[in-house]
Amino acid sequence: MSAGLTTHVLDTSREGPAAGVDITLQRLESTGTPETVARGTTNNDGRLDEPLLTAPEMETGTYQLLFEVGEYYREEGSESTFLETVPVQFVIDDPEEHYHVPLLLSPGGYTTYRGS
Repeated sequence: MSAGLTTHVLDTSREGPAAGVDITLQRLESTGTPETVARGTTNNDGRLDEPLLTAPEMETGTYQLLFEVGEYYREEGSESTFLETVPVQFVIDDPEEHYHVPLLLSPGGYTTYRGS
């Protein structure tokens, strides 16, 4: 797979993809100030229709994904709204590589990792 940044969200409590989750990608400046560089909403497969960053847009630096899961659970009729926004900070140290950051989500917790 070519360089770029992708993500997807799986709802482990429903054993499937999480559709309709709003995602914001921010680049953190050296001062820690976030700059929004991309936004998207997960489709029925829990993925974005386009990469958050394409190969030409990849730059080294510290980034943050913000997953707006509170609204997702409220729209799904969940009784639990413990999580509102899930932040995932990570570093792109080789812009020639592909970075995939999945989020495994449940009403009370989450897990993430660097996927392939």
